[in-house]
Amino acid sequence: MKKNPRLGSTLDDLLREDGALEEVEARAQKRVLARQLDQLMRQQHVTKAALAQRMGTSRSALDRLLDPTNASVTLYTMTAAARALGARLDLNVSRPRRSSGRVTSTSRSARGATAVRERRA
Repeated sequence: MKKNPRLGSTLDDLLREDGALEEVEARAQKRVLARQLDQLMRQQHVTKAALAQRMGTSRSALDRLLDPTNASVTLYTMTAAARALGARLDLNVSRPRRSSGRVTSTSRSARGATAVRERRA
Protein backbone atom coordinates (compact mmCIF):
# COMPACT_ATOMS: atom_id res chain seq x y z
CA MET A 1 0.00 0.00 0.00
CA LYS A 2 1.35 3.42 -1.03
CA LYS A 3 1.50 6.03 1.73
CA ASN A 4 0.11 9.50 0.94
CA PRO A 5 3.01 12.00 1.38
CA ARG A 6 0.56 14.83 2.16
CA LEU A 7 -1.42 12.97 4.78
CA GLY A 8 -1.10 14.77 8.09
CA SER A 9 0.56 17.84 6.60
CA THR A 10 -0.72 21.36 7.08
CA LEU A 11 -2.07 23.65 4.42
CA ASP A 12 1.04 25.79 4.93
CA ASP A 13 3.22 22.76 4.19
CA LEU A 14 1.28 22.01 1.02
CA LEU A 15 1.46 25.62 -0.19
CA ARG A 16 5.17 25.82 0.65
CA GLU A 17 5.74 22.62 -1.31
CA ASP A 18 3.90 24.12 -4.29
CA GLY A 19 5.81 27.42 -3.97
CA ALA A 20 2.65 29.44 -3.33
CA LEU A 21 2.80 30.11 0.42
CA GLU A 22 4.13 33.68 0.25
CA GLU A 23 1.59 34.73 -2.38
CA VAL A 24 -1.32 33.20 -0.48
CA GLU A 25 -0.22 34.85 2.77
CA ALA A 26 0.23 38.24 1.07
CA ARG A 27 -3.22 38.04 -0.49
CA ALA A 28 -4.81 37.00 2.81
CA GLN A 29 -3.13 39.87 4.65
CA LYS A 30 -4.23 42.28 1.92
CA ARG A 31 -7.84 41.08 2.25
CA VAL A 32 -7.69 41.75 5.99
CA LEU A 33 -6.27 45.24 5.43
CA ALA A 34 -8.82 46.12 2.73
CA ARG A 35 -11.66 44.92 4.95
CA GLN A 36 -10.40 46.96 7.91
CA LEU A 37 -10.02 50.13 5.84
CA ASP A 38 -13.48 49.64 4.34
CA GLN A 39 -14.91 49.19 7.83
CA LEU A 40 -13.27 52.42 9.04
CA MET A 41 -14.61 54.27 6.00
CA ARG A 42 -18.14 53.04 6.71
CA GLN A 43 -17.92 53.91 10.42
CA GLN A 44 -16.75 57.43 9.60
CA HIS A 45 -19.09 57.83 6.59
CA VAL A 46 -16.11 58.60 4.32
CA THR A 47 -16.57 58.02 0.59
CA LYS A 48 -13.83 56.67 -1.66
CA ALA A 49 -13.59 60.04 -3.39
CA ALA A 50 -13.20 61.83 -0.06
CA LEU A 51 -10.55 59.39 1.16
CA ALA A 52 -8.63 59.67 -2.11
CA GLN A 53 -8.67 63.45 -1.73
CA ARG A 54 -7.44 63.23 1.89
CA MET A 55 -4.62 60.97 0.74
CA GLY A 56 -3.72 63.20 -2.21
CA THR A 57 -4.20 60.36 -4.66
CA SER A 58 -6.60 59.28 -7.38
CA ARG A 59 -9.77 57.30 -6.91
CA SER A 60 -8.35 54.53 -9.12
CA ALA A 61 -5.26 54.25 -6.86
CA LEU A 62 -7.58 53.98 -3.85
CA ASP A 63 -9.63 51.32 -5.65
CA ARG A 64 -6.42 49.27 -6.08
CA LEU A 65 -5.71 49.65 -2.36
CA LEU A 66 -9.22 48.51 -1.42
CA ASP A 67 -9.22 45.65 -3.95
CA PRO A 68 -8.72 42.54 -1.78
CA THR A 69 -7.23 40.60 -4.71
CA ASN A 70 -4.49 43.16 -5.47
CA ALA A 71 -1.58 42.41 -3.14
CA SER A 72 0.90 44.77 -4.84
CA VAL A 73 0.32 47.87 -2.74
CA THR A 74 3.14 49.79 -1.07
CA LEU A 75 3.51 50.29 2.66
CA TYR A 76 3.47 54.03 1.99
CA THR A 77 0.00 53.82 0.42
CA MET A 78 -1.33 51.61 3.21
CA THR A 79 0.05 53.98 5.84
CA ALA A 80 -1.36 57.03 4.06
CA ALA A 81 -4.84 55.47 3.93
CA ALA A 82 -4.77 54.58 7.61
CA ARG A 83 -3.60 58.08 8.58
CA ALA A 84 -6.25 59.71 6.39
CA LEU A 85 -8.81 57.80 8.45
CA GLY A 86 -7.26 58.82 11.78
CA ALA A 87 -5.71 55.39 12.32
CA ARG A 88 -2.26 53.88 12.09
CA LEU A 89 -0.95 50.81 10.33
CA ASP A 90 0.65 48.21 12.60
CA LEU A 91 2.82 45.52 11.04
CA ASN A 92 4.73 42.85 12.88
CA VAL A 93 7.03 40.01 12.06
CA SER A 94 6.69 36.86 14.11
CA ARG A 95 7.84 33.30 14.06
CA PRO A 96 5.36 30.88 12.54
CA ARG A 97 3.30 28.89 14.98
CA ARG A 98 4.05 25.24 15.36
CA SER A 99 2.22 22.98 12.97
CA SER A 100 -0.80 21.21 14.41
CA GLY A 101 -0.37 18.36 11.95
CA ARG A 102 -3.66 18.89 10.17
CA VAL A 103 -4.84 20.78 7.13
CA THR A 104 -6.64 24.02 7.89
CA SER A 105 -8.68 26.24 5.59
CA THR A 106 -7.05 29.52 6.64
CA SER A 107 -3.36 30.34 6.80
CA ARG A 108 -2.41 30.97 10.41
CA SER A 109 -0.06 33.80 9.54
CA ALA A 110 -2.80 35.59 7.59
CA ARG A 111 -5.02 35.95 10.64
CA GLY A 112 -4.27 39.18 12.43
CA ALA A 113 -0.85 39.76 10.86
CA THR A 114 -1.87 43.15 9.53
CA ALA A 115 -3.94 45.52 11.57
CA VAL A 116 -5.23 49.04 11.21
CA ARG A 117 -5.84 50.53 14.60
CA GLU A 118 -7.87 53.63 15.24
CA ARG A 119 -6.14 56.33 17.20
CA ARG A 120 -7.75 56.98 20.54
CA ALA A 121 -8.13 60.67 21.33
